[in-house]
Amino acid sequence: MTGAQAAPLRATYRLQLSGAFGFEAARRLIPYLRDLGVSHLYLSPSLQARPGSTHGYDVIDPSALSSDLGGSDGFQRLAGEARGAGLGVVLDVVPNHMAADDGNRFWRDRRLREQFFDIDPVSGRWRRFFDIDDLAGVRQEDPEVFEATHGYVLGLVRDGLVDGLRVDHPDGLADPAGYLSALRERGASRVWVEKILDPNEQLREWPVCGTVGYEFLNDVCALFVDPAGKPALTTLWKSVSGDRRSFGEWALEAKLEQASGTFTAELERLARLVPGISVEQLAQAVSSLPVYRTYVDPARGLVAEEDRLAIGESGMERSIASRLLLQRDAPAEFVIRFQQTTPAIMAKGVEDTAFYRYGRLLALNDVGGDPSRFGLAVEDFHAGNLIRGLRFPEALLTTMTHDAKRSADVRARIGALSMVASEWAAAVEEWMAVSDRLRSFIGGSAAPDDVERYFIFQTLIGAWPIDPARLEEYLEKALREAKRNTSWVEQDHDWEQAVTRFASALVADEGFMSSFEPFTARVAALGRRAALGYVVLKLTSPGVPDIYQGDELEFRALVDPDNRRPVDWDMREAQLRRLMGGGHLGEEGHKLWVISRLLGLRARRPEPFAGAYEPVDAGEDACAFVRGGDVLSVVALRGEGDDPVEGLPGGRWSDVLSGHQRSFDRRTAVRDLVGPHGFAVYERL
Repeated sequence: MTGAQAAPLRATYRLQLSGAFGFEAARRLIPYLRDLGVSHLYLSPSLQARPGSTHGYDVIDPSALSSDLGGSDGFQRLAGEARGAGLGVVLDVVPNHMAADDGNRFWRDRRLREQFFDIDPVSGRWRRFFDIDDLAGVRQEDPEVFEATHGYVLGLVRDGLVDGLRVDHPDGLADPAGYLSALRERGASRVWVEKILDPNEQLREWPVCGTVGYEFLNDVCALFVDPAGKPALTTLWKSVSGDRRSFGEWALEAKLEQASGTFTAELERLARLVPGISVEQLAQAVSSLPVYRTYVDPARGLVAEEDRLAIGESGMERSIASRLLLQRDAPAEFVIRFQQTTPAIMAKGVEDTAFYRYGRLLALNDVGGDPSRFGLAVEDFHAGNLIRGLRFPEALLTTMTHDAKRSADVRARIGALSMVASEWAAAVEEWMAVSDRLRSFIGGSAAPDDVERYFIFQTLIGAWPIDPARLEEYLEKALREAKRNTSWVEQDHDWEQAVTRFASALVADEGFMSSFEPFTARVAALGRRAALGYVVLKLTSPGVPDIYQGDELEFRALVDPDNRRPVDWDMREAQLRRLMGGGHLGEEGHKLWVISRLLGLRARRPEPFAGAYEPVDAGEDACAFVRGGDVLSVVALRGEGDDPVEGLPGGRWSDVLSGHQRSFDRRTAVRDLVGPHGFAVYERL
C-alpha cells in the first residue's frame, strides 16, 4: 500500500480494541462505519502489550503489532479493507511509557533499561506514568530510543497502512515540541495530541493537527449549563457538604495530598538537584501551577510568555520560580523534570481526587474541565470555534472518550439540573430525608455521608436506568478515588459495602422511587435535547468530529471500565439499515439519525466545513453560525425560543434533517428555526 493516498478527513470513530475485540472484529464493522459516514477508524493502542492487556497502554514491544489483537496479518487485512472502503486509520501511540516487565526486552536488559527508561540513579526508582509503578517513563529525547520505539509505527505510516497518529500524554515527555517535530520530520503529517488544556489555555505552536478534543467536550457541556441555576446549586452544595470553599481550594488541597504522599519520591529526586530547596517547598510549587505544565526550554534558553504568566499566577516561592524561568542558575534537569512532574500532580490531584470530592454539578467534573466555570456564554463558544478554525482546523472534536468521567448522555442529563435548579434542590432535600433510614453506621459515622449521597443522586439521575452491578462497581471506584472514607491504598471494605448496600436499597425503596422516577423522566427529556445539541455542534463546528464506540445511539456510561463495555453492534447495524431504507427510528435513535444526516452532509458538501465560521446573533439562549456561506446551524440551548435570530442569510435553503425548503426573514424567532428537537441545520440550495 506504499504511496496510497490518505483518506480525506471527515470524522473519526474510536474503537477500543482488546483480546475479545481485535482487528478482525474491527474489520467486520467497516461496512457499517462506511455507511454511517465516518472517514477514519481511530484505534486504541495496538502494539504488542502485556498478554491479556485490556487497554494496550502497557507496551512491551514497540516493533510489533499485538498478537492478542490479530498481529501484523490481521492489521494489514483491516487497513487494506478500510482503504478499499474509502476509510483511513488513525492509531493511538504511547511514547511516554512502556511496561516495566521482563517481557519487555528494553526493561529486561539492564544496559538497555538505563538507556531507554528514566531511572533515578540514587534510589533505583523510575519516573512512572502518574502513580502506576509498572509503567515506566521512556527517554524519547534520546534519538536511539526514539528510533527503536517509533521506527515500526512510522513504517506503517510510510506504507500507507496508518494515516494519522494520536499521541498519548505528550506532557510526560522531556521535550514534547522536539518529539512532535521528530514525528513530522519522519513523515507523520497527521498527528493529534492528548494535551489537556485549561479552559483559558491555548495549544502551543506545535507541528500537529490539534488536540483530541477535551476542550470542546467541556465547552459544549458548559454551553448548555444554565447560569441562572448557579445560586441555587451553589447554596445546595454548601448545605450538603458543609463546606464553603471554592473548587480551587478543594483542588489545591488534593494536589498537595498527592504531592506530599504519592509523589514524594519524585520530589525527593528534584530536591537533590538543587540543594537548599526542600521537598515541602517543591510540593507547594508543583501543586500551585494552574495548568498541566510549562514548556520552558533550558537548552535554548527559551521561556514563553504563557509560561511566565502560569508560573507568576501560581504564587510559588521565588527561589523555585526564578530557576524555572531561567533567571537563576539551576541544572537543566531540574527544569525539565519539574515540568514532567506537574502533569501527574494535576491528573491525580484534580481529575482523580478533587473531581470525586467536589460535587456542585458533576457534569462539569471531566478531564480538562473546571467545575468553578458554571456555564459558558455563547460568544465565548464562538470565540473558541473561531480560534480553532484559524489555528487548528483539523483538531478533533469529541464529546466522549475512554478517559471521560461520564458519557455525553450522562453529562447532558446532569447538566440539565441547572435548568431546574430549585426543583432539584427541593428533591434532594426530600431524598435526603427519605433515605436517611437506609444508611448504616460504621465506626460511629453514617455511611454514606451526605456528600456521597449527593454524588449518588446525581449519578442515578444521569445514568438511570442502570444495572445494580454496574452501579456498585462504579461507586467502589468513585469512593476510592475520592480518598475521603476509603482509598485504593487504605481500603475500608466495611464503608464501601455500606455505601453500595445503601445504593441498592435506595433504588428498591418505593418512597424514593415514587419521587425519583418522574423527576428523572423530566430531566432525561431536557438531557436528551441537550445531548442532541452537542452532536449538532460537534458535527458542524470547525474541526473533525470524533465519535466514541457505541455513542451513535443513547449511551449512558460512567468512568472506565464502565465505558468499555461490549457494544451491541447488531442493534446499531439494524438501526442504520432501517434508517437508510427510509424507516423512522424511535426516540433513542434520534442521535443516529442526526449523525447519519450530518455526516452525509459533510461528505456531500465538504467545502463549507473547510470554509469560514460566521457567528449569527441568536441571543444568549441559542447558538447559531454559518459555515462557508452555505451551511447554517441553529441550536436552542434553553428557554422557549422567543429570542430573535438577527441577520440570517438570504437565498433558498433546505433543512438537512427534514428536507423542507424555505427562505429566512432577516429576523426570525429561534423556535421558528429549530423545530421540536431544538436544533436545525440548513444547506443553501
